[in-house]
Amino acid sequence: MQTILDFGFAGGALLIGGILAVVLLAYYFTKLSPILLLWVALVLTRTFGATFGDLLTKTREHGGLGFGTQGSSLILTSVLVVLIVYTMIASKRSPLQST
Repeated sequence: MQTILDFGFAGGALLIGGILAVVLLAYYFTKLSPILLLWVALVLTRTFGATFGDLLTKTREHGGLGFGTQGSSLILTSVLVVLIVYTMIASKRSPLQST
């Protein structure tokens, strides 16, 4: 079934990711309420996670990448570990460390 905005999983993830980037820019460069932006970001991250999860797990015939649940869990866990390690290393280099 085709819809008017048939982006597919990849297009949907890119669209929502782009909107999240706009929210981030709005936080730093506008005077919009940080609380409002937080709630917008919270709603969008849940939507982004579901769309990105579908992109990773669904078969290629259904518009996904076909990694399945185990493959996508491994990918997401790897990304999480890399980000945690990066954050730990970056915080050790930071001159504004609290002691």
